[in-house]
Amino acid sequence: MPKIPEIGIAQRLYFSQQGGTRSSRPAIRVALAGIIVGVAVMIVTICVVVGFKRTVTQKVAGFGAHIQVVSFDNNNTYDMQPIEVSDSMLTSLSGYEHVAAVAPFITKPGMLKTDSAFRGMVLKGTDYWDFFEQNIVAGEVPTRAGEVVVSRETAKALKLAVGDAVNAYFVDETNVRARRYKISGIYETGFGQYDELFIIGTLEDARRLQAWDEGTYSGVEILVDNLRYLDETADRIYFATVNHLDEEGYHVYYVQTLHEQNPAVFAWLDLLDMNVVVIIVLMLLVAGFNMVSGLIILILDGVQVIGTLKALGADNRFVQRIFLTQAAMLIGKGMVWGNMIGLGLVAVQYFSHLIPLEASTYYVSYVPMAFAWGWIIALNILTAVVSLLILLLPSRIVAKISPARVMHFE
Repeated sequence: MPKIPEIGIAQRLYFSQQGGTRSSRPAIRVALAGIIVGVAVMIVTICVVVGFKRTVTQKVAGFGAHIQVVSFDNNNTYDMQPIEVSDSMLTSLSGYEHVAAVAPFITKPGMLKTDSAFRGMVLKGTDYWDFFEQNIVAGEVPTRAGEVVVSRETAKALKLAVGDAVNAYFVDETNVRARRYKISGIYETGFGQYDELFIIGTLEDARRLQAWDEGTYSGVEILVDNLRYLDETADRIYFATVNHLDEEGYHVYYVQTLHEQNPAVFAWLDLLDMNVVVIIVLMLLVAGFNMVSGLIILILDGVQVIGTLKALGADNRFVQRIFLTQAAMLIGKGMVWGNMIGLGLVAVQYFSHLIPLEASTYYVSYVPMAFAWGWIIALNILTAVVSLLILLLPSRIVAKISPARVMHFE
């Protein structure tokens, strides 16, 4: 297949001079560095933000699932009104598309007390342990009645260790219920506001504490297999349960997503999206400006070539395409290096957790990273297209260069 003349000439100019002559090469390198830095910064920014959103969402979902079905009469506390949930309802919820797991739960606020200290808490009874098994730092999840796991923060505050016993007190309207639990394990998620609050026990223990019958729970937690389908799945469950009374005919079911349960957390995460847009726009402008200056230098540096080509009959568009192709080669080189550096930095942080964070402020103890390949590919395409579009206007400088002036200059 014959080579397109513009590309052949551009390659000859590029590889013979490596993007410029000795006098113009420093400026070309500055333009190239601008693209490399811009692409690297944009990749790191996207991977950090996506990593933050995924990590924080996973932790929020670990404590409250993606979707909850509870009583409509709840007063936004953890002392929830009970609902009756039949086995057939649990089976039905499990059968919805994109539902990965369904787990009943029971919560009860109370207080832990040792000889030297006390601490408010919420006991959560569950039989779904995947999240806490991933975050256990000592011991194991409860395997029998009378066992609980507490957070590292709670264990430190009450000076508890695996195997110790702790007294728990739960206040009802008429009396105080006391329980003695054995610490089977200690967990740490880095999500301070939940770590300080929850101790986790078995579902059966929590039911006996509440003196509820079989099939009575505070609610049902539902995990989806893909967050893209969270709202869609929640809507299906809502319309299937709206205005339906529970098995006893007392409480109306109410469906809420993790975004509705934690509006402040997800409002903060949404602000990160705005930061990403601002950074990407700024980096694209910087890279575009650098390439405009680089292209102008290439054109001025190749003024003799332009004059010769025009003297041989080449039109302005032909010459323009030559320098745009040469600039595209520089852009491509800058993007390759930018991707290598950006992805390298992401990989280092992803595997080493080198950069720490204050968990009490950011909900994680290190900067989380995620290889968001879809966004990275889209970013590369956007960078290439925007850079070339920005170069269209300055590339028209070639129209103002005439062979007569070049030869007179020589």
